[in-house]
Amino acid sequence: MAEQQISTGPVSAASPTQRPLLAVAAVLLGSFLTGFDTRFLSIGLPDLRGAFGLGFDEGAWLATITTSAQLIAAPAVAWLATAFGIRLVMIPACLIYAVTSQTIPFVRDVETLYVLHFIHGLMLGAFIPATLMIIFRHLPPKWWLPALAVYVFRSPFSLNFGVSLVGFYTQVVGWHALYGQHVALSLLMAALVWFGAARDPINRQLVRNADWAGMLFLGIGTAMIYAGLDQGNRLNWLESGTVMSLLAGGTVLMILFFINEAVVAEPWAHYSVLASHNVALGIAIILIYAVTSLSNSLLTPNFLINVAQLRPEQVGDLLLPYLVLPLIVAMFVGVWFLRHYDARILIAIGFTAFGLAAWLGTGLTQLWRGENFIPLALLQAVGHAFTFLGVLIFIISNADPKRATAFGAYVQVVRLDGIEIGTSLMATWVRVREQLHSNLLGQYVGAGDSDTVQALHQLTGGFARGSSAEVATARGVATLASRVTREANVLAYIDAFEVAFAAAVVGLLLVAMLRPAPIGPLSPKR
Repeated sequence: MAEQQISTGPVSAASPTQRPLLAVAAVLLGSFLTGFDTRFLSIGLPDLRGAFGLGFDEGAWLATITTSAQLIAAPAVAWLATAFGIRLVMIPACLIYAVTSQTIPFVRDVETLYVLHFIHGLMLGAFIPATLMIIFRHLPPKWWLPALAVYVFRSPFSLNFGVSLVGFYTQVVGWHALYGQHVALSLLMAALVWFGAARDPINRQLVRNADWAGMLFLGIGTAMIYAGLDQGNRLNWLESGTVMSLLAGGTVLMILFFINEAVVAEPWAHYSVLASHNVALGIAIILIYAVTSLSNSLLTPNFLINVAQLRPEQVGDLLLPYLVLPLIVAMFVGVWFLRHYDARILIAIGFTAFGLAAWLGTGLTQLWRGENFIPLALLQAVGHAFTFLGVLIFIISNADPKRATAFGAYVQVVRLDGIEIGTSLMATWVRVREQLHSNLLGQYVGAGDSDTVQALHQLTGGFARGSSAEVATARGVATLASRVTREANVLAYIDAFEVAFAAAVVGLLLVAMLRPAPIGPLSPKR
């Protein structure tokens, strides 16, 4: 009796187009736009809270709602583009995104602001997932590697250059420009798609057999899990009913998704597309990359902003010349390397660079400023370029390109939820370790202790001129307490760099377990 073949999703077939480079430029521009949008909502959030008149809690939900909406749409975009054509998916998304970006700066009602940011994120979710699909469907194989390198480059570039850009907009141009650039770029994207993408007919057979339940289960489930993770650190995890409800509800929907894919006649993204030793390990390596790369995307800028008290544009003075520009060179080197050598070697070099950067970070002190992070930034540029590019090429080399639609759904989940898992856990780790170190340091700053009395005497003396004795004493005590908090934060960031170092070591162990990829268009020259 013949074994029943499991459908792993619709076949992604190529369509002819006379201007393929315009279509590729459009989706690559969209992937850059997504990265910048994510960065400005994190780095520029204090300025946005002031501009919109939001409280701390209201502002915190702004970024959560936007990215959660991305996750609802992102897994299904490759399928939608296969069924309806890239033009019918991307052009409306670009236009709606432009309209919401133009409208948001003029809104002051919190509920309306949330709705517009939800729509904003939903449209944003269409941009990155279409990128891989367009590259493979519209470009000849010899251009796949450079195009994928640009796709990989946009993530660390937008994260790090975005810091400088947010600082420039908020300090020089005005915060409205944070949304204004989205209007111009999304309209440019729509034009590029209009002139460059193929005019695909609607696949009515695919639409009739659509697995709508699977798409909704995966999209809403991952969005709920993301929202729970994003708010978990702020709302103290198990102590919050909101967080627990989001995580529990999302988990239930994910279970229903896998059950649905197992029993439905035409599954949209059957989990068998991941049933490969190399692909499964590759997904795990991406998750580890998300953790170890936090030494750059989270720890370095957060230390400089929260402890060193620098503005985003000042942090950008470090990241732009010492990470963004070296990243460009590292990408060219990575492409050349992959044309001649095994991707596993490139991944190992990348994790080694991240490990060295994290190890240097364990020598952190409260005196560190931008120039002290230069060696870390240079190593992190190599880590970003080599690790992500290498693992993406390796996974694609081991996956069936005809099943890119199904595989793309899982890639988007790992991309967004994987990064959020790492970010949330690392932020919680820093907070908990700061509390622990603050408590331990506080035990050595007891009332009546000779060293404490001497320190307070020196601090109080500095505030005595022009102030009453009571005011000078209060300011002296507050200054001493702030110094204890500062040192506790420094120790917490050191602990976080140790976690990033451990993640790099785990990544190297996983790389050692990878098997050679099959020969294909992305294989190195023999």
